[in-house]
Amino acid sequence: MKHIVKGKEPQSLLEHRLKSHADYNNYSEKDDLRQSLLTEQGYICCYCMERIAKNKMKIEHWRSQSIYHNLQLDYQNLLGACQGNQGQPQHLQHCDTRKGEIEITINPTDASRRCENLIKYRGNGQIYSDDVTINRELNEVLNLNLETLTKNRKAVLDAVILGLQKKYPSKSWTVAILSKEIARYSNINEKSQYEPYCQFIIFWLNKRLSVESKKK
Repeated sequence: MKHIVKGKEPQSLLEHRLKSHADYNNYSEKDDLRQSLLTEQGYICCYCMERIAKNKMKIEHWRSQSIYHNLQLDYQNLLGACQGNQGQPQHLQHCDTRKGEIEITINPTDASRRCENLIKYRGNGQIYSDDVTINRELNEVLNLNLETLTKNRKAVLDAVILGLQKKYPSKSWTVAILSKEIARYSNINEKSQYEPYCQFIIFWLNKRLSVESKKK
């Protein structure tokens, strides 16, 4: 999970909200909303960080629109999520599809309690938190340790390590090298996209950086 800085809402959403009897279901310009969410999230899911696109995503209400009717058109409550194996059995679902109307405490837009500081990863791709409540949400509500997601994260890490080994055959990855790689995965690319599962890679690189820094 990566912290999301909310940007300016699409003009069409603002104008729609001012109409009488406006609600989410009669908002017809949802592609405007999808594009805004994709842009500010760097085209990755707000929860699992897999690649999403305008025709392959869901609009997530962090607080459920059916329960929090007053927030259904609040841009701060809206996120871009993957489809999360929609249509599959519940145990195979993840992210918003699995979450449904269940309330969670971890919010990728919360600047005062940044998700990167609350989430950790193991080398095998598993995600966890030292906070008991958040750890339960990651596993039971969002199902982010689904085998497919874990394997995807591990595959991306393996590719990163292989790339570093090819680029630096001596396997001596200096503080400068690691810092450069962290900056790369922390920023969007030329397509305005973050790399899928980027925060997992950043977490691993930071651990290596900490080891290298202690050698000095």
